[in-house]
Amino acid sequence: MATHSNIMFTVDRNDVVFVKPFKPTPTQILSLSTIDNDPNLELMCHTVFVYQTNGDFDVKPKDPASVIQEALSNLLVYYYPLAGKMKRETDGKLRIACNAAADGVPFLVATAYCKLSSLNHLDGIDVQTGKEFALDFTSESDDGDEVRMWGFTVALSLSHSVCDGFGAAQFFQALTELASGKNEPSVKPVWERQLLVAKPIEEILDRSSIRNYRRLLLICRRQTYFEVLSAYIWRARFRALKLNPHGNTTLAMAVGIRRTVKPPLPEGYYGNAFTSANTVMTGQDLDQGPLSKAVKLIKESKKLASIMVRSGGRWNHSDNRLEAVGTFGRCGFGWKGSVNIPLPWNMFGYVNLVLVLPPCKLDKSMEGGARVLVSLPRAALAKFREEMDALKHGNTVAGD
Repeated sequence: MATHSNIMFTVDRNDVVFVKPFKPTPTQILSLSTIDNDPNLELMCHTVFVYQTNGDFDVKPKDPASVIQEALSNLLVYYYPLAGKMKRETDGKLRIACNAAADGVPFLVATAYCKLSSLNHLDGIDVQTGKEFALDFTSESDDGDEVRMWGFTVALSLSHSVCDGFGAAQFFQALTELASGKNEPSVKPVWERQLLVAKPIEEILDRSSIRNYRRLLLICRRQTYFEVLSAYIWRARFRALKLNPHGNTTLAMAVGIRRTVKPPLPEGYYGNAFTSANTVMTGQDLDQGPLSKAVKLIKESKKLASIMVRSGGRWNHSDNRLEAVGTFGRCGFGWKGSVNIPLPWNMFGYVNLVLVLPPCKLDKSMEGGARVLVSLPRAALAKFREEMDALKHGNTVAGD
């Protein structure tokens, strides 16, 4: 028995089955990249996609779970490493053992006896309810979940050590393509993790070079929507938490490197491909200074991170996270696209992570807008909402 927004519903779960690749796949040991081996990425990332009932069928539609299970089996012929077993070897590196005869992806079908509309299509979902719609398994997993006759949900659970948000979006897009009747994915997956294995270098940017780059970057006046919104959320969170104005505050942003590394990564690469761009300001400057200063510093940090990557200096995280989740929103299984992608807290394991997502498609008042997921102590929520409402209503906010 589960509860969401004071509505109780029952969830019946079938036994977990292991979906194997439809055809024989290679038996081999696969290494991962330097970024994939980051211990901070050793967690399962869960995403729940919500689909409405499609009433346009002339004949009774197929069961979504069986369609997705068949498509998954076919897709694992291409993405067979996801059906393998990952472990850390004695040298401290992660590797995936692929064995087509023994491997498989956990697949669970469940039925929730309620209407998705009664749950507001999982918009504003809480953590405990979210767990009812995702498979919490100790290894890589994909999960089918159904709200019988009134729509269905699909929960995708992937190890962050194997792919980032962009890679997960690529996999899910391919799954929907095969479920919709295509014979093969439009983008073929590429493993080639050796492309992002760090190598010792003899030359790196010195301090004077970095200072010169900074001067060049200050000339750039264009800012993206994502940079402006990130700066605003950063400041709103700082104010809501009432942090020390005399100390430093840091915004760490994920910056994609798929097209930054030389040569660029091949299309279809689905491993982790990002570095971190860290922006540091004093609390007083962030709180009382113009927001445009924070935006420019964020842009500068992203550019410097890209320069370091091109110079071979480091790899670590994308502005592409928003793009990847946006790609999720266009994925359909023949039941049109998903209408919502709820991501409750604790589903990623980071309480300091801020996600910017598209809004629920059923809320017409939010067309063209964005949804911000942030974790805060209860005492800070009112102030954070006040700051965000000032942006939503177009009010002038102090410091701009």
